Amino acid sequence: MPLSGIALIIIAVALCILVLVLIPTVLEIRRTAKSVGELAEMVQCELKPTLQELTGVLAELKIVGGGLAEHTGDVKHFMSALGEAGINLSMVNRSVGVVAGILNTTSVWATGTKVAAKYMFERYLKKRGGM
Repeated sequence: MPLSGIALIIIAVALCILVLVLIPTVLEIRRTAKSVGELAEMVQCELKPTLQELTGVLAELKIVGGGLAEHTGDVKHFMSALGEAGINLSMVNRSVGVVAGILNTTSVWATGTKVAAKYMFERYLKKRGGM
């Protein structure tokens, strides 16, 4: 047998061994590709509703954030009005203190006037009666 015939037989045997080795590898690659496809489909089916829900939640958070931003101004106005009310109450308190002081002073003057008038009236009666 010539050398080229032996080489062809060796090549044919090597090719058969290669095919026998590659068949399980190709089958495994095929199964892996199918599994990856199923996984991608499952992720897409389950991830799509989740992403839609997340989009809805984000929209609601934007609305709540906008509402908070709107009400922040209201809270500032309320706190400003509350501060003004405190200032006004302080002014009223001072005014009441001044009026109480005036009434106290007036009461002292009224008592003094009353006592002086009574004294003068009694002296007048004594002079009239004693003359």
